Amino acid sequence: MADDRTVDALIFAGGVGRRMGAGSRPKQFLELGGKPIIAYTLDHFEQCERVTGITVACLPDWIDYLEEIVRRQGYRTPITIVPGGKTGFESRLNALEEIHSHHPEDEGAIVLVHDGVRPLINADTISDCIDATIEHHCVATTAPCVETVIVQDEDGKVVKVEDRSRCFLARAPQGFFTNELYRAHLRARDEKRDFVDSVSLMSYYGYDIFTVLGPAENIKVTTPTDYFAFKSFVDERDMRMLWEGRNQ
Repeated sequence: MADDRTVDALIFAGGVGRRMGAGSRPKQFLELGGKPIIAYTLDHFEQCERVTGITVACLPDWIDYLEEIVRRQGYRTPITIVPGGKTGFESRLNALEEIHSHHPEDEGAIVLVHDGVRPLINADTISDCIDATIEHHCVATTAPCVETVIVQDEDGKVVKVEDRSRCFLARAPQGFFTNELYRAHLRARDEKRDFVDSVSLMSYYGYDIFTVLGPAENIKVTTPTDYFAFKSFVDERDMRMLWEGRNQ
């Protein structure tokens, strides 16, 4: 679906990576094959020609390093880096304020919120998310739930077994109309509310959320196990490309 509207990517890269156990290096800057995870993520938004700009909310002490990564990668899409806040909510709001300042009157502008440590997304899914956002305004990229989901009470007793066919994992990118998301974040700030992600925030304020199916490998790299899964996907992709190149 062709559309020439403004589409900004908001990349959250403000986590410190305590679960990763990576010492002083935040997880988004861990490297695979000499390339930081955040660069793999940025690559996919660069490859989606419908994305008109990228804003990254980064740990303040790592902004210079991220600027060097951006220079080294030579991205064509304009990339702006803003300081992250103390929480994910504050970081998203900082980035939204930067994005909104460039086109405050553009009610058709779209923003895609994505994790810097979710590097296995692809340009096709990003484009699908844009299309779904144009139609529905609020969209979460998802993956099917392949395990049985149970709900328990405070004593550990199972009180409900969910229908797995209706259960999905909320992932990213999450797509919104920029001004709607910005206004909702301002309201949450004024009401001193915090939300784990933008879909939770918009749902709380009464917006209907729709879904778009993403790739199963679109994991968030937060633990050593996640990192090695990411490595295996990249190794398999590189091997497949090498094999296909030899057989052309």
